[in-house]
Amino acid sequence: ASHGARVIRTGVSSGGPAAPPPVTVASSSAGSDAELMDGGYFRSCAGMLKVAQMISLLIGFISVNNSSWTDYSAYSFFQIVTMCDLVMILFFYIMHIFRVYRKLTCVSWPLAEFLHYLIGTILLLIGSIVAAAKSYNITGLVAGATFGFLATILCVISMWSSYKVSCITLSTSKYH
Repeated sequence: ASHGARVIRTGVSSGGPAAPPPVTVASSSAGSDAELMDGGYFRSCAGMLKVAQMISLLIGFISVNNSSWTDYSAYSFFQIVTMCDLVMILFFYIMHIFRVYRKLTCVSWPLAEFLHYLIGTILLLIGSIVAAAKSYNITGLVAGATFGFLATILCVISMWSSYKVSCITLSTSKYH
């Protein structure tokens, strides 16, 4: 009996043509298909944090974009970093809202999100420091750097909460 259970587990994890996996997949996807979007994520702390990050990155980008630049390389780097972070945060936001992470289980989404926040936050911090240093008290550039720092703080909070959730998930899954 234990050998048969092992065969079923292998079929489920590899998505093989065994009879039980299609039933399991159909029953789990029926619930997510009935409600295409995760409405709770809009109101969750993580969802609102992502929206705040995207807004602060967008305001920082627009502030710098509409100002007269004093240093092309510093502000083009700042703009590239803010737009790349914004796109990646939007990507993860959409992944959570449409529950794509449930369908694409081949990717460790908590780890991918943590690594994005780690790299993106470091680059955003560097870009914000350089933008602040080269702003020369021009209002738009100071505002852009300020919103860059605000987005950096919000990204650190997301990174910390993502890491905390990953650790809790891993530690509880070991015992079950």
